[in-house]
Amino acid sequence: MIDPATNALASLPHGPEFRFLDRLIRLEPGKAGVGEYTVRGDEPFLRGHFPGHPIFPGVLLVEAAAQLAGTVAQSDPEIPPMSGMKLTAMRAVKIVGTARPGEIIRLEAYLTGRLGNLVQARTLALVNGNVIMQAEITLSGEAGAETENKQ
Repeated sequence: MIDPATNALASLPHGPEFRFLDRLIRLEPGKAGVGEYTVRGDEPFLRGHFPGHPIFPGVLLVEAAAQLAGTVAQSDPEIPPMSGMKLTAMRAVKIVGTARPGEIIRLEAYLTGRLGNLVQARTLALVNGNVIMQAEITLSGEAGAETENKQ
């Protein structure tokens, strides 16, 4: 049997320059996941955010959490993957801390609901055990080719 976490990151449509999920620590397919991103310090956006005092942008914390939530959703063994999955809504977003070069951002995503092509998740980002971002997000996608061919 293949470990679902082994190939789950392959479901991300993002190119390497816009991928904020380095590794999966835990995956409960279709339910929850934990991942990590190491802030390397050489990311181009850090040069301007902020010169001399770089911090990982809060909006990219939300993006990283959305990438993890999408990975969790696409790994559900009962529901075919959706194409074109993207972040479509954010609620209750709170950015209460920062991540700096050399720090590891721990991401957590818990799917809270699905309805058709919509996926809802509660997400967190932590550094050194401290919550630095929390958000409720909605992802949307299109039915996979397998589903479309059956209609």
